[in-house]
Amino acid sequence: MMGRVKQNQGKLFYTRLNLDKRIRQDHLLRQIDNLIDFDFIYDEVEDAYGSKGNVSVPPPVILKM
Repeated sequence: MMGRVKQNQGKLFYTRLNLDKRIRQDHLLRQIDNLIDFDFIYDEVEDAYGSKGNVSVPPPVILKM
């Protein structure tokens, strides 16, 4: 089963680490993320996922890795 990206991600770590404050606003990967809507990948890979079984890692996350 194809997973979907959650809009509100929970805490990444159990510390007060805030990635938004730690990564520069002009960082290349931020710019790419702002320019490209990665949701197109869901339609591209939809036929490759079954309807049963465990939920997968969302395809946009795999593409970004």
